[in-house]
Amino acid sequence: MKIKIVLLLIAALSAFSMLQTRKISGVVTNENGIPLADVMVMVEKTLPHTKTDSLGRYEIQVPAYAASLTFVIPGYTSKKVTLGTSNVVNITFATGKTDLTDVLTKSRYPKHKVTGIVANMEMSTATFAVPAQRHQPLETENYNPVNENGFQIASQTPVTAFSVDVDRASYSNTRRFLNSGQMPPVDAVRIEEMINYFDYEYVGPSGAHPIAVSTEMTESPWNPGLKLLHIGLQAKHIPMKELPASNLVFLIDVSGSMSDQNKLPLLKQAFKLLVDQLRPQDKVSIVVYAGAAGEILKPTSGSEKMTIKEALDGLEAGGSTAGGEGIELAYKLAKDNFLKNGNNRVILATDGDFNVGVSSEAALQRLIEEKRKEGIFLSIMGFGMGNYKDSHIETLADKGNGNYAYIDNIQEARKEFIQEFGGTLFTVAKDVKIQIEFNPRHVKAYRLIGYENRALKNEEFHDDKKDAGEMGSGHTVTALYEIVPAGSESHYLAKNDPLKYQKTDASEIGKTDEMLTLKIRYKKPDSEVSTLFDLPVKNASKPFASCSENLRFASAVAEFGLLLRNSEFKGKADYKDVLARAKTALGKDEEGYRAEFIQLVKTAEALDGRKEVVRRD
Repeated sequence: MKIKIVLLLIAALSAFSMLQTRKISGVVTNENGIPLADVMVMVEKTLPHTKTDSLGRYEIQVPAYAASLTFVIPGYTSKKVTLGTSNVVNITFATGKTDLTDVLTKSRYPKHKVTGIVANMEMSTATFAVPAQRHQPLETENYNPVNENGFQIASQTPVTAFSVDVDRASYSNTRRFLNSGQMPPVDAVRIEEMINYFDYEYVGPSGAHPIAVSTEMTESPWNPGLKLLHIGLQAKHIPMKELPASNLVFLIDVSGSMSDQNKLPLLKQAFKLLVDQLRPQDKVSIVVYAGAAGEILKPTSGSEKMTIKEALDGLEAGGSTAGGEGIELAYKLAKDNFLKNGNNRVILATDGDFNVGVSSEAALQRLIEEKRKEGIFLSIMGFGMGNYKDSHIETLADKGNGNYAYIDNIQEARKEFIQEFGGTLFTVAKDVKIQIEFNPRHVKAYRLIGYENRALKNEEFHDDKKDAGEMGSGHTVTALYEIVPAGSESHYLAKNDPLKYQKTDASEIGKTDEMLTLKIRYKKPDSEVSTLFDLPVKNASKPFASCSENLRFASAVAEFGLLLRNSEFKGKADYKDVLARAKTALGKDEEGYRAEFIQLVKTAEALDGRKEVVRRD
């Protein structure tokens, strides 16, 4: 009898222990250290499961007897991790392909549940379009078309002009697509923004101008026989303690389209990082807009950080999007609290989905152009996916004396609001324009890589009423030209008849060793009158291996952009060449952005079904 009682007690204790659970938590990231949202976390042979949040975090109660956890997300190789004594399990995913149905079936999920789980997971990670056969509403993202610059004949069109661009949104948006297992839409890839996402070590200004210029020329890595001209601009760096006081208005979209985890919740976290950088002399107001616009925080000193953060915490999403009304109110608030000789700026955070009131791109453009005359700058932070309206946001940023970034994760928010705080928010030169006159004696034809949406007519270079790009404290701007040297042939050049009344014979042009003259025009932040300076550039090329890290890395990013766009000018561009060149030009890379770029190139190569075609070209 005693033996039976003992056996029953053992059985009872065993059953009790089977019912016990423990909490496992952790963070899930990809190879680049970027948090992954919507990763499914499950215990084998049991139904309970959870998903990671927008910061890659998860918590799950598992039975005490559980020996492992399985982590699954489309676009990545699934991970099965043995559980030890630790209750913290952090996971790093490697890019690869996973059959979700197979993984769930092997985990002994009921067959009738597998189909629904797979469909939900794939829907949660879709970022551009939901296939029609799933019978789900079609989600679209809008991008302005980018028609690539072609080659111009120097003897017929010797002068080119464009506005500088310090926006970086295209790179982080492209990263978002690749990290979700998709190639980005072609028009989402703006090569100049990808190049300018990275910092470069150019020589800073030492004279009267707040901008310094560097140039370098070598052979084109992807088009043998052509030259690659590298132009670098470096803005004056102003120490944090010397920056002027700020009058900031946070203009925050709280419409229904902002309810997703990677929109308003991420936005709140991002703006709290900015609040932590504020000084007592800085002031912040908050305006929100949905069906209507309203002020929820009056001008508040940067010393009252908790008050500002509590106002952010109280934001909730709901309603339609009266973007135009919100912009009007934000600019009014900025004007009412205008700081002479200060930094007066509206910071708009949105997914760009304006649908009430002033909503057309043309009307929004006119509104912003009118408001910038009041001396108030504009920064735009884009959030979200699915219905993301890049075209609207880019229009506003281009016309509003501002800059534009896309925040796809908290690390990007940290980059914008902590590491590059001065460059993002404090302008040292506005309406910065570049004009180049090429010498046909040395240049047969030229092509500007990127900057398609920043092109200027030659007369607009001299027109102070024409808006152009802004450069913030410490900002760099990089531009690349491909050049067909005089006397060379290229299949990119169409046949042109010689001009009858113009000098087209290089021998008739002054025998100078100058390849071009580069002109810079800019305005001081508080001025409407521009200043001009120029720089002659000699016809001097160096071997690629002898070029600076700046040129080598920028050329790798440019070539990557050509591949992503499947550009007609990609020549012999190849992912492996991009990787090899980028690896030799990592530099200090203290924050790991260049190392992350290398991982993105590997991801794109794995995803791009065109790569074999590219290699045969």
